[in-house]
Amino acid sequence: HLLLFLLFLGPFNCFASYSRATELFYSLNEGLPAGVLIGSLARDLRLPTAGSQQAASLQPPLSFTLASHGLGGQYVQLDNRSGELHTSAVEIDREALCVESNGATIFGGSAAVSSSSPSPESCLLLLDVLVLPQEYFRLVKVKIAIRDVNDNAPRFPVPHIRLSVPENAPVNTRLAIEHPALDPDMGTNGVQTYRLRDNYGVFTLDVEENENGERTPYLIVMGALDRETQDEYVTVIVAEDGGTPPLVGSATLTIGISDINDNCPQFNDSQLNVTLYGNSSLGTHVASVHAVDMDLGSNAQITYSYSQKVPQPSRDLFHLNESTGAIALSTKVDGDTPRLHRLIILGNGPGCIPAVITVLVTIIKVMMRPPEVVPRFIANEVEGVVYLKELEPINTPIAFFTIKDPDEKYKVSCYLDGDGPFRLSPYKPYNNEYLLETTKPLDFETQQLYEISVVAWNSEGFHVKKVVKVQVLDDNDNSPVFSEQLIELSIEENNVPNAFLTKLHATDADSGERGQVSYFLGPDAPSYFALDKTTGVLTVSTQLDREEKEKYRYTVKAVDAGFPPRESIATVTITVLDKNDNSPRFINKDFSFFVPENFPGFGEIGVISVTDADAGQNGWVALSVLNGSDIFVIDTGKGVLRAKVSLDREQQSSYILWIEAVDGGDPALSSTAKITILLLDINDNPPLVLFPQSNMSYLLVLPSTLPGSPITEVYAVDKDTGMNAVIAYSIIGRRGPRPESFRIDPKTGNITLEESLMQNDYGLYRLLVKVSDHGYPEPLHSTVMVNLFVNDTVSNESYIESLLRKEPDISVEEKQPQISIEPTHKKMESASCMPTLVALSIISLGSIALVTGMGIYICLRKGKKHHRADENLEVQIPLNGRINLHMLEKKPVEISNI
Repeated sequence: HLLLFLLFLGPFNCFASYSRATELFYSLNEGLPAGVLIGSLARDLRLPTAGSQQAASLQPPLSFTLASHGLGGQYVQLDNRSGELHTSAVEIDREALCVESNGATIFGGSAAVSSSSPSPESCLLLLDVLVLPQEYFRLVKVKIAIRDVNDNAPRFPVPHIRLSVPENAPVNTRLAIEHPALDPDMGTNGVQTYRLRDNYGVFTLDVEENENGERTPYLIVMGALDRETQDEYVTVIVAEDGGTPPLVGSATLTIGISDINDNCPQFNDSQLNVTLYGNSSLGTHVASVHAVDMDLGSNAQITYSYSQKVPQPSRDLFHLNESTGAIALSTKVDGDTPRLHRLIILGNGPGCIPAVITVLVTIIKVMMRPPEVVPRFIANEVEGVVYLKELEPINTPIAFFTIKDPDEKYKVSCYLDGDGPFRLSPYKPYNNEYLLETTKPLDFETQQLYEISVVAWNSEGFHVKKVVKVQVLDDNDNSPVFSEQLIELSIEENNVPNAFLTKLHATDADSGERGQVSYFLGPDAPSYFALDKTTGVLTVSTQLDREEKEKYRYTVKAVDAGFPPRESIATVTITVLDKNDNSPRFINKDFSFFVPENFPGFGEIGVISVTDADAGQNGWVALSVLNGSDIFVIDTGKGVLRAKVSLDREQQSSYILWIEAVDGGDPALSSTAKITILLLDINDNPPLVLFPQSNMSYLLVLPSTLPGSPITEVYAVDKDTGMNAVIAYSIIGRRGPRPESFRIDPKTGNITLEESLMQNDYGLYRLLVKVSDHGYPEPLHSTVMVNLFVNDTVSNESYIESLLRKEPDISVEEKQPQISIEPTHKKMESASCMPTLVALSIISLGSIALVTGMGIYICLRKGKKHHRADENLEVQIPLNGRINLHMLEKKPVEISNI
């Protein structure tokens, strides 16, 4: 790099007198992203900056170049034109660059420069930048100080620190913790303090800083310690740095309390009385003494010795083991041996006053040898212990015992001493032979060890005891036993997967592997239940849905590890508890009810059926009317919909309600349903005559009017629907010169002239017209007076009006709407076929009307609408508003059912 740099500078050496070296210093935090501005070399060197008029006039323009792309160059990006220095995509990690605490050496452009400035903790990137062209040429030394940020937490070199403190350490004892925490950050971002999470009331921490700034934690004893009370303290040491926010690191600190010799040996008793027969053999065990020292290791070592007060003959007669404290007969007892010996024994510990115990040995003078007991074991025996399997059959032999008198002078008997299912009986036909056997099966779980004695005595009263220990060996004779045979569990539905249900527990009275229990699901258990073989933890791997299944019942097995294995079975019942996870559900999305109008208030319109799959309070459903509550009400419990008032179809023919069902859960769930109420018409409105508008109106009929010509019409409407609105017209009263001259169409209400008018037919005709509907069960009707004035002109209106004001003398004739027109001229009676034709026509028209009415009724039942081209125009009258009768066109109409 240096060679390339010198070659590059060769052509410009003649301008050395005009060039000058410059040093720039910048600083930035570590860990910044790419593109962060570090500094502008052009601005800081007071050179023309990019974009200025002076820089634009330079030819060639200013350029900035890194003299070498060394280690420092990978962390920065230099704009060749503007001279701006930015961070690159390679993140700057101060701890990786400056591994030394007192500075760092970073290779930059062409030389290695120590970061000795501006502070000992600085970490510098060194760059060499060339500025061209030659009139501005210079070599710029750029130093970039990397500032530390708190991006590293303190960390202990080992996760577990052990420290030993003597139990007699005085208060304020200081012990250095040899593994302090390390923090790559510098200054206040490094480790500042230490603390203990649990000081047990007897410890605290202090921190000392050396000349190099290293901080070492010290453990300080704040209270008295006693190893015999507590020999170890386990806590957590926490190191915290000074960053914002501070970062911490921790390690486990175990403080062991080392033993000192602060306890001395002690005997449990002060005196021990022992009896020894005078004929005892050498090495016979006389007694044992045992002292206890609460210390550990060498501090607890105890040796036993005779006190100086013990006379030498006693010392010679009885040997004391210094380590175990056992006393044995070391010389033969003779007639000169004293019968009472007081042995004062000392228990010696290091640095302690000896403990003292007195052993008083009484020697019984014996003139004969005791009986002998010789065992011959049949069962397996090791060092005086007989091993028998449990469940061995009754009368299992254990050993033969031979009882005899060494002097052969005395009769010897024996018996069995001790508890247990054993029997010692003579074995015939031999003398002095006895058999030890069992009397019932042994049970390891009841008792594992028996200690019995075969005692022999002679006629002089001397006893000899032979101790036999019987160890019962375990067999796999016990099955595992569940703590509960019926395990009743409950869990809320919609549980998380692998939810814990319970931990099964079964015990096996057998020992070892025979008592190790494993758990298994029964064959009837669903696949989504899991049972841990070792721990007995029962889980469910999927979500349970109470609405799908509320109860589970299956078996579980506990199996031991014996051979052959034994098992037991328990039953698990699981009740899935309800959660409010189901909204109320209507049996239909839409309900439709048909109700006759004028239905009495609070009468039952219909029943809204709703269900909720949840149980209990979650499945309780309350119904309410969201709209129309001023007219309708619903029974919350039974779902009965009622109207508060009587309903009138002519005011409103249908109602649409929204019913909300809300359950009793928390939070509550709800759903809605649409209710359509259609009012069925009843015949409660008589026909309304729209024309003629008054009984006092009249119409001029010219005498020249031809027969069959329409004269006028009676126009009426009925607010009802269906057959209740089908109107028929009939003339029920007539008055005039020849009133039969006019007839009315029963269907359309058109009044026509039947016969030619003569000279004597002039005058006022008054027709009483009945307008009747086809309602059921009772048709309703209205009447109107139709006035016709037959004349050429109307010359005297007042006269006509006076006639109209007079009460007409009309006899009412109630006839069917289909009225046949009888002939008015006697000369037509000769045509005998005419009445028959007219009658047949009337009958035909009536049949057609009847068939038409039945068809309309059937169509209404099927909910269809049929339009016939050959019938007059049908008019639908809105049911939800008032009828503007004056806006209706005066045409023959037929009111059809909606």
